[in-house]
Amino acid sequence: MKSYEKINYSIRPAKCIERKMLCEAFRRLSVFGKVESYKYVGFGSTYFSDFSLFHRSLNINNMISIEKDENNKERFEFNRPFRCIKMEYGSSNQVLENINFEVRSILWLDYDGRLDKEVLLDINSFCSKAVPGSIIIISINVEPERDIENRVRLLREAVGSNRIPEGMLEKDLAQWGTAKICRKIIYNEIMQIFDGRNGVRSKGNMICFKQLFNFHYSDGAKMLTIGGLIYDEGQSALVDQCSFGDLSFIRKGSKNTT
Repeated sequence: MKSYEKINYSIRPAKCIERKMLCEAFRRLSVFGKVESYKYVGFGSTYFSDFSLFHRSLNINNMISIEKDENNKERFEFNRPFRCIKMEYGSSNQVLENINFEVRSILWLDYDGRLDKEVLLDINSFCSKAVPGSIIIISINVEPERDIENRVRLLREAVGSNRIPEGMLEKDLAQWGTAKICRKIIYNEIMQIFDGRNGVRSKGNMICFKQLFNFHYSDGAKMLTIGGLIYDEGQSALVDQCSFGDLSFIRKGSKNTT
């Protein structure tokens, strides 16, 4: 059974609040250009809740929904609330490689599964070509593994041993510990990608990443959402004009919003 057949994410209270907070933050992007000029890419599923909110509230019309369940195309097309939403079928790894991100974009990788190499590949696909002024958000399941004695091994197998923090123990992955470790892994991955991009850029034109979101919430399972703004070093003044810090839910580091 597909996750969208088990859980209606459109009516989950924490998820609804999260969407509204993200929407409020996106409004601040107007200093980079009209928000309605942005491209929004996400996982619409059968509910398209985020698409509906961002289209109605931000007037974004350039929208792409990625759907890996190619056997139910008719259902997704029927439920698609606006013609401006373009459906792309296939794995996110495949689809993201073929999307043009030469315009400012907002990508929400809203998974219901755990952090793994496929998630990290999607992050790499976007961050390696996203233009300044773009936003990336990643949501993952961070419920601790039930196999307590093998939590470290399972995470190592999922993301690769080179990404595991040195000295991590099983107890570090208990309760919300998994969320904290996964945030660190994702953040380090993003920074490493930009280190690579900056290798061929001149000083003063480096690509930077500013974390904005670190949400912890539980709608049946512990979930983590981390994300932030991609910008050019020369756009620091524009970033300041966004006044993201005026929003109570903005988190720049390991401290989370619950």
